[in-house]
Amino acid sequence: MNAGIFKKCFEFKRVEELKRLGFYPYFNRVESAQGPEVTIDGAKKIVVCSNNYLGLANHPKVIEASCEAARRYGTSGTGSRFLNGNIDLHEKVEKKFSAFVGKEASILFTTGHHSNLGALSSLVGKGEMFITDKLDHASIIDGCRLSFGEMARFRHNDMDDLERQLKRYEDKEKLIVVDGVFSMEGDIANLPEIAKLAKKYNAGVFVDDAHSLGVLGKTGKGTGEYFNLEDEVDVLMATASKSLASVGGFISSNKEVIEYIKNTARTLIFTASLPPACVGAIDMALDLIVQEPERREKLLKNSRKMLIEFKKLGFNTNNSETPIIPLTVGSDETAFKMWRMLFDEGVFASPVVSPAVPQGQAIIRTSYMATHTDEHLDFILEKFAKIGKKLGVI
Repeated sequence: MNAGIFKKCFEFKRVEELKRLGFYPYFNRVESAQGPEVTIDGAKKIVVCSNNYLGLANHPKVIEASCEAARRYGTSGTGSRFLNGNIDLHEKVEKKFSAFVGKEASILFTTGHHSNLGALSSLVGKGEMFITDKLDHASIIDGCRLSFGEMARFRHNDMDDLERQLKRYEDKEKLIVVDGVFSMEGDIANLPEIAKLAKKYNAGVFVDDAHSLGVLGKTGKGTGEYFNLEDEVDVLMATASKSLASVGGFISSNKEVIEYIKNTARTLIFTASLPPACVGAIDMALDLIVQEPERREKLLKNSRKMLIEFKKLGFNTNNSETPIIPLTVGSDETAFKMWRMLFDEGVFASPVVSPAVPQGQAIIRTSYMATHTDEHLDFILEKFAKIGKKLGVI
């Protein structure tokens, strides 16, 4: 490899250095199902970094539904939905999801990331605007970049700054795009004010409910239901890789919008369809969200307990109000050390360092499940207290 294009690859040493120090925290090889406990390199770890919020990823009914779909339809659609890979199970699940979230129509993409890329790049064109929160998920930013439209960003959950951007581009067609629950911060978008400003400045509202579906709202429908503002969300996105225990992503809106996206989104037209086994799992998970509301209740109970206890210990939990609870620990080095010490003590967490967060504001991102027991949670708190004190974080 003599071409200069590869020079950057050979000069990339950060991972090698972290591995040499024993602090490389990524790509851990999990050897068991994704539950509140997993096995890594033969050792049991209590998980606090999973998005399996309702604990459905290893639910027997979800597993059986996945297997049954594979038995009936095979392992692959062998092509895009646009051409040969569309099966009746895709359409059944789309109708079921639409009914659940109260929208006219939905389209199922192969991943959540593809959902945002496809929908956003289709909806906003040349001479039009995205207005995005500065802490929106990377898939939203990627979708905006794939579009021929322009993007302006407002300070996180700052409604005065949002209005400033809306005024600035008052003469353009606009789409406000926000996460319902922000994946690293654990706080919730100020949808009531966003909806008011959208009406005032004639903007559309697109909400990414990846971390809200199954979590927020009286029945788990997401951010719109949480604020009783379902009709103010013009386009809703939700991934199937979290509460729905599979992979894939939905875009839901009125039928005209969905038909347009369905026939123009490059990430749908040029991507193989979601495999039947994954769709079967989503189908059952949607049923279980309705049939077992106690799961969401237990999730919220666990989350409240952990937020209260972390604050008592002296951790900075920022503005978290959901099952995602970030703990600010300071430098990147401290985050890597803390991750290693927690891991060695049997807790599997996620360090988030710069540039994903500002320099000096590294976090240990924790998230909770309905299937965590009180024993799990007490064990986690004990280890965080011990290591937090040792590192001077608390």
